Amino acid sequence: MKISKEEVQYIAKLAKLSFSEEEIDQLSGEFDAILTHFDNLNKVDLENMPVYEFKEKVSVLRKDDMKIFHEKQALFKNVKKMRETYIEIPKIVE
Repeated sequence: MKISKEEVQYIAKLAKLSFSEEEIDQLSGEFDAILTHFDNLNKVDLENMPVYEFKEKVSVLRKDDMKIFHEKQALFKNVKKMRETYIEIPKIVE
């Protein structure tokens, strides 16, 4: 399945992105490889495959070690706004 440059430009326009001609050529090839992979997956026969049969998975857990971080100034150096000892984030829901 070949993806044209015009389709890549259309997708970029929808996503409000801009690309150079070289990037469009590269993305066209990458999209083509992705869609070819999905096309190959669609060719796999899964008719007799049990859907809800899974092998038992064992969770690998690590021990949690509590460590006290003493350099709080370094921790918060990239924070835009602080309120007392909390990071203040912009309101998202109106």
